[in-house]
Amino acid sequence: MTKLFRKLFLTATLVVLAAGAAQAQGRVATVNLVQVFDKYYMTKEAKQAIAETEKDLKGELKTMDEAHQKLLATCKKLVEESNDQAVSDEERQKRKKALEPKLKDFKDSETALKETLARSEADLKQKTGRMMDKVVTDIKKAIESKAKSGGFSYVFDSSARSLSQTEVMLFNSGENDLTEAILKQLNAAAPIDSGKK
Repeated sequence: MTKLFRKLFLTATLVVLAAGAAQAQGRVATVNLVQVFDKYYMTKEAKQAIAETEKDLKGELKTMDEAHQKLLATCKKLVEESNDQAVSDEERQKRKKALEPKLKDFKDSETALKETLARSEADLKQKTGRMMDKVVTDIKKAIESKAKSGGFSYVFDSSARSLSQTEVMLFNSGENDLTEAILKQLNAAAPIDSGKK
């Protein structure tokens, strides 16, 4: 218990000293990155574009899956017909031969479906990454611009959480919060129909 208290006391002391050193070296501001990210019009546009791409991919996969299911039904029917004991051995052999190309088509369809699914997921992930990187880059540039013009040496994310999901910023007076100014700057170029905020 004493060790835990010492660690907590030492941590608290370091935080206070770091905050004091930060104030001595320069001005500090905050930005709620979650709010900026959510209200930036480019985030909304990126999410909409990703949703449309995902919808198109799902449509393509659905069409492929429907064709695959038809092949499966045809193969099952041909298997039953090739095992029909009511017909001659010669007829069963003939039906088994007719089944072979359909089984190959079914396997090819299954492979194509799996490859398309894997490719679609990779493409969607890559597109999402590119779009979100652009959004994050825009936000960082806007923050840097506002920080420099406001004479701030440090800008902290007031929405940040630690690994244990507790708030990192334990107190924020909101005095030097740049969130609204950042949003105004970012959304200045928003199309009229996107609902600037």
